[in-house]
Amino acid sequence: MATVELRFSALPAHVRTARLVAAAVARRSGVDEAVLDEVRLAVGEACSRAVQLHRLHCPETPVMVTLVDGEKAFSVAVADEAREGQDEGEGSLEDLAASAGVASAGADGFNGDPDGDRFPVVPAVRLAVISGLVEDVAVEPGRGGGIVVTMSWPITG
Repeated sequence: MATVELRFSALPAHVRTARLVAAAVARRSGVDEAVLDEVRLAVGEACSRAVQLHRLHCPETPVMVTLVDGEKAFSVAVADEAREGQDEGEGSLEDLAASAGVASAGADGFNGDPDGDRFPVVPAVRLAVISGLVEDVAVEPGRGGGIVVTMSWPITG
């Protein structure tokens, strides 16, 4: 089992790098080529969500992405450290997960705007998009009161 960790400043430009690294590690792990676009999109949404929250609440704290090449699945965990409920439209972890249609294991938007401020997307909407892209997704409590969005894809080869 190989693990790759990315830690980056809360800047929208770094989301693209995270997407590219995730796709490369997924390909190396044996994820089906037809699923790589899904991996890129889901990781991009999860990272954009974390960047948006960090820019609003803890801009000096880096976003953490962990990619794990397991025996049967490739997984990506995107962790933010913004306290739950701090952002407009964010509720408790359970409410957030339920509204997005994802499983809960426990108790700044980049819409073409390089600054990420003119057209913000409510972070819960990003979770809903992720749940539509990824079959195996979970939302769990993270460090500093934030959450960890974990997504997994089966390894086919």
